This record gives sequence, structure tokens and C-alpha cells, in this order.
Amino acid sequence: MSNPKDLLIETCLLAGRIMMENGSEVYRVEDTMERIAKNAGEVNSVSYVTATGIFMSLRKDHFTQVENVGDRIINLEKVVAVNRLSREFAEKKIDLATLNAQLKRVNPDTPTFPFWLQVLGAGIVSSTLMYVFGGTWAEFIPTFFVGAIGFYSGTWIKKHVTMRFFDMFFAAFVIGVLAIVFAHFFANMNPDHIIIGAVMPLVPGVAITNSFRDIFAGHMISGQARGVEAVIVASAIAIGIATVLTLLGGLL
Repeated sequence: MSNPKDLLIETCLLAGRIMMENGSEVYRVEDTMERIAKNAGEVNSVSYVTATGIFMSLRKDHFTQVENVGDRIINLEKVVAVNRLSREFAEKKIDLATLNAQLKRVNPDTPTFPFWLQVLGAGIVSSTLMYVFGGTWAEFIPTFFVGAIGFYSGTWIKKHVTMRFFDMFFAAFVIGVLAIVFAHFFANMNPDHIIIGAVMPLVPGVAITNSFRDIFAGHMISGQARGVEAVIVASAIAIGIATVLTLLGGLL
């Protein structure tokens, strides 16, 4: 890129987009972008971040660019990777071109847990939280399988159906069906305990936390947008469970 200022804005926007798409708070994204610009010699930069878009401007040049924010997930490893590269740039260990090139490698190079381990983790979280919320050891293994299968089904449907939030509804529906089936065939099991534990991996806890942190930091639009998104996710889970109870409640 021939113009250094174009490269600077592209780098700031890239860093901000990676952080926003992977669960960072708005104030942290804006701070990182402005620090990159400041360390590149642009002390009068302005950044404005929302849940779906990022704006970056250099005051002296009256030049602004916009970057869309895609699907938002939780992967704090990528947020840490961007922060590490930003610190290396601030310490003059790398130049701007190197920072830009390495930021482009964050998404493909950052290691993630294999899918089978994520499913296993979902099962463990489900069964342990079921017991914490008043379940019994007899429900431990069933909740493990229900939580793991629910997480797997939600991830699978997300890859094949583009409708947002439908994956949460489908996963909750599967969890409800399996919980009622276990309770129907095993009298010593409470479907409420199994459902409560199994939906825990689906609950948008980080989104809710970040929503309040953004609001308390003064970012009202982004905080409210994230809060609404979290409420919709929770509603999709609740509707999925309610649908099952309405259709199959007679089996209990």
C-alpha cells in the first residue's frame, strides 16, 4: 500500500474488527486503535466503534474509513493476540507493515480447541452446573450427554441454516426433547435439572457482561445493541424449551 496513512487506517480497522468479532469490549477496541495510531505518529486520530461497524479517522487529513463487523463469537485468544501485537508495535519491535501483515494472520493462525473437545467441554459444564443448581448424581451422566448433543446440534445447524438465533432455538429444542425422553424412561430423573444444566453452554453470559461494561463506559449504543442480542439469544433458548414442553409435556 503506497500511502502510509492508508496503511495505518487499514491496520487500525483490522485490529478493531478482529477484537470486536471475538468478544472484546468497545472501549478496549477504541483504545487499541487509538494507541496504534498514536504510536505511528498520528496523535489526533478518532475512532468510533459499534457492535456492527467501526469508523476510523485522521483529523489532519479529513479522511475516514469504515469497516463492517461480521458474526460475533467469543475467542479471547484472538483478542490477546491483537493486544500483544499492539504492544510490540508500541515498543518498536515491529514496524507498521509487519503489524499489518501479522494481524492478517491472527484469524488463520490462532489455535482453537478441536470441535470434539468443545463438545466434551459442553457436556462437562452441563453436568457439573446441573449438580450445582440442585440436581443429583443420578442425573449427572444423562445431563452430560444431553448438554454435549445440544451443543453439537446447535453448531451443526448454524453451519447449514443462515437464520440468526435459529441455532439456539434448535439446540434448546433438542435439549428439551432429550431431557423429557430420559425423564420418561427413568423415574428418578427430573427433566428440569437436566434442562437447566444442559442449556448453560448456550447462555450468552459474556455478551451480557460486555453489554453492561460498555454501558458503564459510556458506549450506550453498543451496550444496548449487545444487550438486545443477548436477550434475543436467551429468548430463543426459552422458546425452544417451551415448544418442547408444550408438545411433549404429556410424557412426563
